[in-house]
Amino acid sequence: MARLVHQPREDQEFDFILGMAPGAVLGYFVGTWPKAVEACRAMDVLVGEVAQEYGARLTVVRTDMTRCPEATRRHEVTAAPTVVIVRAGLAVASHSGPMAREELKAFLDAHL
Repeated sequence: MARLVHQPREDQEFDFILGMAPGAVLGYFVGTWPKAVEACRAMDVLVGEVAQEYGARLTVVRTDMTRCPEATRRHEVTAAPTVVIVRAGLAVASHSGPMAREELKAFLDAHL
């Protein structure tokens, strides 16, 4: 995972990162149960690349749904992987399930 990607260990840290982000945040929610792990690992590389490509335009937060249950509930995440664009603490768009690079970029471009 790129070092541009924040990985909070708990809900308070997740909220702190969102509060400090200068603009839009891509909340990337992952699961650790067996059916979610493979899809999330595939997305990890893609999300890392996007974090580097979008640089200052986007803060990326890789969030383990088990470690941050309140953030997961608050952003209505029910499956992994899920990406959520957050502005001013509110989710403005989300997508559940794996995405190809171009799909993720189109999703971001449409909502940034």
